[in-house]
Amino acid sequence: MLRFSLEDLERIIADRESAASEASYTKSLLQGGSEYIAKKFGEEAVEVIIAAVQNDTDAIRAEAADVLFHFLVLMKSRNISLESILSVLAQRTSQSGHSEKAGRSK
Repeated sequence: MLRFSLEDLERIIADRESAASEASYTKSLLQGGSEYIAKKFGEEAVEVIIAAVQNDTDAIRAEAADVLFHFLVLMKSRNISLESILSVLAQRTSQSGHSEKAGRSK
């Protein structure tokens, strides 16, 4: 099986930013703006929750893919890189979750 990564998806999203909106769903999302994309992301997240409650593994996979896609499009719309998010995760995982959460500024 060909290895596909979130970095690959991030590059595809960046490439499609320059496409015509009639030909690219990604471009049409980006043209809608961050608020529009955030709404789509939220809708997909709810669909994952519904699939999980229904114990529908195939639907969970499909909806999770939609969540990851819409999340990365939302991050692109805000000029936030996947690398910068992974950096935050790396810092957080260097200590216990309880300690990390307690140390966050309120």
